[in-house]
Amino acid sequence: MKIRPVILCGGAGTRLWPKAKKRQAKQFIDFGNWTLLGKTLERVKASIFDAPIISTNAKYLRQVKQHLKKHKIRKFKIVLEPAKRNTAPAILSTALIKDIPNEQPLMFLAADHLIEKVGLFNKAIKKNQKKLTHNNIFIFGIKPTMPSSEFGYFLTKNNKVSRFVEKPKEAKAKQIISKKGYWNSGMFYMRKDSIINNFKKYQPNIYRNCNKAVTKAKYKSNVYYLNKQAFTKTTAKSFDYAILEKTKDINAIKLDIPWSDLGSWKEICKMYGRNKRQYFKKKNVFHRPWGSYVNLFNGKEFLIKELYVKPKGILSLQKHHHRAEHWVVTHGKPKITLNKKYFTMKPDENIFIPLGAIHRIENPYKKPVKIIEAQVGSILKETDIVRYQDVYGRVK
Repeated sequence: MKIRPVILCGGAGTRLWPKAKKRQAKQFIDFGNWTLLGKTLERVKASIFDAPIISTNAKYLRQVKQHLKKHKIRKFKIVLEPAKRNTAPAILSTALIKDIPNEQPLMFLAADHLIEKVGLFNKAIKKNQKKLTHNNIFIFGIKPTMPSSEFGYFLTKNNKVSRFVEKPKEAKAKQIISKKGYWNSGMFYMRKDSIINNFKKYQPNIYRNCNKAVTKAKYKSNVYYLNKQAFTKTTAKSFDYAILEKTKDINAIKLDIPWSDLGSWKEICKMYGRNKRQYFKKKNVFHRPWGSYVNLFNGKEFLIKELYVKPKGILSLQKHHHRAEHWVVTHGKPKITLNKKYFTMKPDENIFIPLGAIHRIENPYKKPVKIIEAQVGSILKETDIVRYQDVYGRVK
């Protein structure tokens, strides 16, 4: 039996655009002729997988269909949620659709994860298929590349999950990594009957209402329109809180592959930094008295640049009316002014420059400084620079 991939595609993009009225959902953002949902759809074309099921909501139906068409996926099912109820009801309602047999292995993937070395990932899925039972759940851990407070972690004993730790502070994250803790990727692997048994046991309310929502769903052109009256009665809970924290039968699949949920501008900057060769164009290089910058990618309401600050180079003390900035240092030790604070940064450190904040970059040393910068806002032009001081005489 092939594995049925289920793509959870309901995220709203609140972490990247906290103050925006019209947020771009992360899975649909064009990062340079590719999107995270597009990469996920390409991943499930592997021979181990059956036709995908996409769980989403009415707001995103058009974009999901466009992606399916673009990636030439003709066999699919879409389960449409009438309201946001987090991942527990989303997972259960997709599993309950009638064309999935009871012993069907289901692989739940987030629509907005970037996974490299896909061959190793798929190999791990296939290898563990025979270990799936009517009760157990497999989760995927990613070997941490750094102590991060942006991800949840788990600890294991004989490949069984012994403990979850939700987004710890950096010092705590270091301790967890020293105990061989892994990042919790938020991907789940289990049989249909295991999902049903776990929800019946630990979340009977969610099970009852999701079952009604699916039974009374309308089906048209490959889309299940879940019954609104029943679905809105389900408790809004994440799968982690609803099931994983209660069951003891959780196995870990540990992966040492490049993975990111691109959940912050820091992660996005790092992704562009790793892949800058494919974005670099000579015509997008601009020279300035302090060094130069290259525009790597101009997206919708965001612009990614690499700044090169030569030794002894100093940018003007400035602010912006229409954009905030996220910087990740990749080379050198820049001195930073941020309002009334003054400090030195090191490679792999990042900083947020809020809209309207007065800031400056200086390079007092002999080695050049390189910074990947994400500008986020409504106007992303050089005209949106208000200079206060400038050693090159550019203050009017």
